[in-house]
Amino acid sequence: MHHITKHLILTGVLLGSAQTAIAGTGVFFNPLTQSAAVAQVPNHVSELNSPWQVPAGVHYKNLTSLHEIEADAEQSSLRVPGLGTNASMTDMSAFDPSGRYIFLPHETRFGAGVSRYDMKTDKTINLFKGNMNGAHGDWEGDFGALDPATWTPANTLLVAEEWSGQGRMFEVMNPMADVAAGETVVVNELTNIPNVSIEGLQFNHTGTALYFVDEDRSGSIYKFVPLVKGNYTKGQTFVLSVDGFTGDASAQAGKYPDHNPAERSGLATWVAMTDINGIALTRIDPFDNTSRGGRAAADELSGTPYRRPEDVEVGYLKNGHEAVYFNATEELAVYSIEELGHGKAMVRLAADESTMKNVGYAPTTGHLTSPDNLAQDALGNIYVVEDWPNGDNRGGDIWFLRDTNSDGVAESMDHFMSLQVKGAENTGMIFNPAHPTQFIINIQHPESTGDTINGQGDATWLIDLKDVVAPPCIKDKDDEQRHHEGFPHDKSHIRYSVKTCSDSDDTNFIKKLVRAGI
Repeated sequence: MHHITKHLILTGVLLGSAQTAIAGTGVFFNPLTQSAAVAQVPNHVSELNSPWQVPAGVHYKNLTSLHEIEADAEQSSLRVPGLGTNASMTDMSAFDPSGRYIFLPHETRFGAGVSRYDMKTDKTINLFKGNMNGAHGDWEGDFGALDPATWTPANTLLVAEEWSGQGRMFEVMNPMADVAAGETVVVNELTNIPNVSIEGLQFNHTGTALYFVDEDRSGSIYKFVPLVKGNYTKGQTFVLSVDGFTGDASAQAGKYPDHNPAERSGLATWVAMTDINGIALTRIDPFDNTSRGGRAAADELSGTPYRRPEDVEVGYLKNGHEAVYFNATEELAVYSIEELGHGKAMVRLAADESTMKNVGYAPTTGHLTSPDNLAQDALGNIYVVEDWPNGDNRGGDIWFLRDTNSDGVAESMDHFMSLQVKGAENTGMIFNPAHPTQFIINIQHPESTGDTINGQGDATWLIDLKDVVAPPCIKDKDDEQRHHEGFPHDKSHIRYSVKTCSDSDDTNFIKKLVRAGI
């Protein structure tokens, strides 16, 4: 076996190209009014049949689970012995462009790998996994905490290590390999990508830039520009530096509510960490596997720190500029980065716990807690997925960022879904590129994973919006008439729906969503 830093061939082997629509529709569902209560036992009926509270008309079904896979000799996934509920850790998903195959990285501490699920045959196969020597500090031939994944313009798959392993990024050269027929899976480490706790891999719309973040309490935002489109072995890496930030780049960003987004927002510069061939421009080696050297190299260049940035989505604003969205988990915040060209950008706070919720609809008692993943539909709307409940008795929520003027700042966070599975969290939400009303979500590390005989374990679910019940509209009623029906006069503080039928055609959201996917 070749050294992992050179070329790794494994026996036995996506997606998420960025959406292309301009974001900005109104809310298309009746928002929830509270977070779900979490079931108190593993394998509860809600875990098996109805893991979420959802708006009316939202349908879901289980695609696969660790229990189903392990009960079928023709299927295989990943379970690391001795890790209990953390044995599988199905994480960030990627589709192939056909929407048939789902690629599922495993975020295990060592012995990590990737599985591929076939929606047509309802079968899962483990593409590759590490040798588990990482448990003893030897990462040659092993992987740790494979978290983000994305399909590339070159029809390969990128995955990367987050909190375990060495902060490396890997390219799976043949993700469609016929493992059952003995075809080998080729996995290359991209040694020209800075080593950090990598989260959120996402290409821009032309495939000429790859964004990722460092999931640290002093984590920075990165952009990699390949020298040749589709070849990720050479290229230039940049780190984001807010021009007006005067703090210590190596310091931990403030935790909510002590964070100050204003000091890390505004005009910013993409500062080069390497030249166009990937040669470091810093005194510190950003490619040091032993120390995740990219973080210190970013600090050397005054890369602006955020508190645990996670996941990335790339959309368009109304002005035609691309916008990069990322979560800052412990700031309870979502940021947008508007690309201005010529190495400049504008950073804005897209939403945080202070953002109004369910504006124009019945209020919710839910709060933004530990925002982790992001997703984007074919109309460019952004969804925020919480890293929760993780043992708490309050369900983990998914929020719709309503940005109807498409400026990268939400006017409302609308309460979309809430998880009620004991010990679990939502992860890997991604829309199907071939069926735009559908998306998938993984339920990660539920307590049932620890039951190796009867436990449901990590599971992947399909959600369909095609029959969602649109919010009510009130036909040709003026403010006074609405007031007599119990609505307030002051429209700026409306807490219940008063959307008129002559307003934007949000009730046709599904038709627009389908058209956008054609």
